[in-house]
Amino acid sequence: MLITNQVEVSQPIDSVWKFFGDIPQVAACLPGTNLTDQVGDDRFEGDVTIKAGPVKLEFAGSAEIRERNDSTKTITVDASGADRKGRGQAQLALTAALVPLGGGTRVDVSLDLTISGAAAQYGRGLVADVTAVLLDDFAVNMQSRLNAIAKGLDPNSVSGAQSASGLAIATRAARMALLRVFRRFFMPYQPQPTGR
Repeated sequence: MLITNQVEVSQPIDSVWKFFGDIPQVAACLPGTNLTDQVGDDRFEGDVTIKAGPVKLEFAGSAEIRERNDSTKTITVDASGADRKGRGQAQLALTAALVPLGGGTRVDVSLDLTISGAAAQYGRGLVADVTAVLLDDFAVNMQSRLNAIAKGLDPNSVSGAQSASGLAIATRAARMALLRVFRRFFMPYQPQPTGR
């Protein structure tokens, strides 16, 4: 499943690109993610814990930088993990492209996510909604960490690797699903141009 999002931060592109050079720091912005070991130049191991309603998934896995292009300010990371209780697996290909935006930076994020097992049973819509909620949290945490770095503070003192809260995620994902249903059934039909 392909999920795209855009994150805007107030720091200039060179500062954000430098931040993206520290993959464990970037990973710590995503709730529940903690890369604990560097096992190669561009390879890391760690864990991800996500709670969504009654489901709690704890993945142990690895992430590897597949491509880093300084001239275009793009980075591609492949990650995979298996649930510690054997209930499923996840694979992720993430591409982030930085674009200057006034005095700040826009980060275009593309996630190609494959989930099997317990998380997959909830369907594509819920998984996409939960992922969107996590990406929103990622944006807030990244801005907080970038602000701390700009002030000369330890970014880990601002927000550490916290587990993704089940109730908050489930509530926000449910709201997104309801809005999607509302738009589908209650918005007036608007014919699309035929292009003739």
